[in-house]
Amino acid sequence: MELKISSLAERPEMLDRVMEMPDTWHQFTTQDPVGNAHYGRIPRELPQYALFAEDERGEVVAHAYSVPFALAAEGRGRLPARGWDEVLVWAFADLRAGVRPDTVSAISVVIAPHAQGGGLSARMLSAMRDNARAHGFSEVVAPVRPSAKHLEPHTPIEEYAHRVRPDGLPHDPWLRVHARAGATIDSIAPASMTVAGSLEQWRSWTGLPFDTAGDIEVPGALVPVRCEPERGHAVYVEPNVWMRHPL
Repeated sequence: MELKISSLAERPEMLDRVMEMPDTWHQFTTQDPVGNAHYGRIPRELPQYALFAEDERGEVVAHAYSVPFALAAEGRGRLPARGWDEVLVWAFADLRAGVRPDTVSAISVVIAPHAQGGGLSARMLSAMRDNARAHGFSEVVAPVRPSAKHLEPHTPIEEYAHRVRPDGLPHDPWLRVHARAGATIDSIAPASMTVAGSLEQWRSWTGLPFDTAGDIEVPGALVPVRCEPERGHAVYVEPNVWMRHPL
């Protein structure tokens, strides 16, 4: 596929088309309040870190968001256990305060449904790395959501993340894409995203009854959702894998 990859800083007129591109996210994964508060700010407030790809017909088929932040700032220094949520908070706090960033974090690589399976994720990850390098950074970090972990919701994330194939590459396909690009595992982010909701909300998001106490397996969830009918709520705490890309 012939691709033209641009940033929204270069092509601001494409904002609506990029944000309206269809995706395949499960509905419950879009209910994280931290993500809802910050994710949509990236293309508007950090357009130089919002990349998108057009095919031969000019259709937007992928986008990749990242954010710059100060990992070396006081009180930080290590990649956070709260992963995706925390790095979004740090990035926009730094932007507001005028703190000079020293690292770029990947936030998402999204491929349009009809364009999946053609290696676009790896191409967008490469473009994100190139973009960070062009802005003077020497490292990209990524709170990676392992793409096949949902098939093993009860497997501990530490065990799953470090599972390798005979060739030494990660077992998980998305971790493997990062590894092939030169990344190594830094640590686990055990609470990278948190989604809490009423049982009625979880039923609408998943179509499941959510009427049994305990751990509920939800299609697309990396770990079970904790259901507490006596309290009328259920909570999903998603682990991710921090990977570091030297540039």
